Amino acid sequence: MPALGEAGQRGPRVRSDCHVAVEILSSGGLQIQLTSKVEGMFGDSIRALLRQGCEALGVEHASVTVEDRGALPYTLAARLETAVRRAGHQPAAEFLLPMKEHCRGGSPADRLRRSRLYLPGNEPKFYVNAGLHEPDGVILDLEDSVAPAEKDAARCLVRNALRAVNFYGSERMVRINQGERGLEDLDWLIPHNVNLVLVPKVEDPAQVVAVARRIAELNPSDQPVHLMPIIESALGAWKAYEIASAHPSVVAVAIGLEDYTADIGAQRTNEGHESFWARAQVVNGAKAAHVQAIDTVFSDVTDMEGLRDSVLEAKNLGFVGKGCIHPRQIPVVHEAMAPTAAEIARAQRIVRAFETAKAQGLGVVSLGSKMIDAPVVKRAQTTVAVALKVGLLAEDWRDAGDKPGCRKDGVLTEKDGE
Repeated sequence: MPALGEAGQRGPRVRSDCHVAVEILSSGGLQIQLTSKVEGMFGDSIRALLRQGCEALGVEHASVTVEDRGALPYTLAARLETAVRRAGHQPAAEFLLPMKEHCRGGSPADRLRRSRLYLPGNEPKFYVNAGLHEPDGVILDLEDSVAPAEKDAARCLVRNALRAVNFYGSERMVRINQGERGLEDLDWLIPHNVNLVLVPKVEDPAQVVAVARRIAELNPSDQPVHLMPIIESALGAWKAYEIASAHPSVVAVAIGLEDYTADIGAQRTNEGHESFWARAQVVNGAKAAHVQAIDTVFSDVTDMEGLRDSVLEAKNLGFVGKGCIHPRQIPVVHEAMAPTAAEIARAQRIVRAFETAKAQGLGVVSLGSKMIDAPVVKRAQTTVAVALKVGLLAEDWRDAGDKPGCRKDGVLTEKDGE
């Protein structure tokens, strides 16, 4: 009896996706039926891609029916491969299109991670324009946003997206599933230049180590794959430092408050009193391990003022980034996470005073009549470094002094820092 496999989405409201049905036959070669909104321009190239895919997957005899709603080649290839696998045919190799040059870059461990935009792993319509919104990171999500029955399809699609989609400098992140399924996710991801893997619901450092070891076995390049464990339970929060320091590949630790508040039996509120202890645990654990602390998402995508307040609170607690579930949240997060003009001006003066004292061989740093302690200098150096990274301070700020032009978008004076 012929085996049938299907993958993808169909219907008039679908965009940037397709539906592929593959019926494996015993003879008759390939029979391709294509319905496409771009038939006139791309019909021949789509058919050629389908034939190329069937050949790569070792399918000689099959009926292939495609309803295309503007899917890009990497999506068509992913849906075809998933349908073939669901039809019971186990291909000898994956169907991989050539990796685009813009997908080959690595990611520094200490890069900015102010914003990370979650994208559902099985929804290609969100992928193409995600990088245009300039998040620091784009998360292709294989976990909570993907229905259990579609995990296999999402893996294939995310793998292909890592090889094809231009995210315009955003860090290429993937959130894997929990446990053994998450380790299996890595088999699909690591050979295709993912920059960072988010490990969900971590409660024990051994979970992080297991992921790191699997990555080491699979990584074909010299470029490191970073890890960001997500703490989402009382036990995870209790072990925040152990998790943050579990492996050298950990560059950040995030907190997820929906699961955490459910775990402790509390309602999540905008005020966040119910999660203060856990957030403080994550911040202190991350800082003690010398990695970044990343705050949870803000769920109301219409409340920009509430989001801004939430980001400012997170910043004051010591977080350096926040999750985003809609592109409109990104500029609000970036603005609120940035140091203010007054903070930058004061930091400049402190750093100058420190550098002058050091050059003169002085053991004491003073600014005016005030003594400046080492922690204050460290905080000022961090503020200057962030201002430089986000473009709020020119590289030659030392030469500019407190004159106009020391900041790209305005003037900082002594008065600004008071």
